[in-house]
Amino acid sequence: MDVLARPVVWRRTGSPVFVYAARVDRTWWVLRLNDFPDHPLFTLFIGGVPVGDLDDPAGRARGWDLDTGTRAPLVDEEQEEVLTLMRGLAPYGSEVGQPCDAVWCSCDQLADGE
Repeated sequence: MDVLARPVVWRRTGSPVFVYAARVDRTWWVLRLNDFPDHPLFTLFIGGVPVGDLDDPAGRARGWDLDTGTRAPLVDEEQEEVLTLMRGLAPYGSEVGQPCDAVWCSCDQLADGE
């Protein structure tokens, strides 16, 4: 399945790291905001599993509707569910067991659930 071709309506999570989430077929899709431009802008996770990096999701994924602030954010229970799913995956590279700790990058300042 080409995930970029799938229509997705994203909602804000209230987290500065995992900024957008959408429930698609009962599975959470989550966009992690990375330390751009040192890393790709976003990393897409589906069910807590990394799918790929994106620099321009709105431009590449035509059916994706990123929340512009007009949509209600996740409710507390949904936010807790998303942040629990994503725990330990805040720094870029943590999804492959190599979290970024470069001195030129702010990844080491990212914390889950902020």
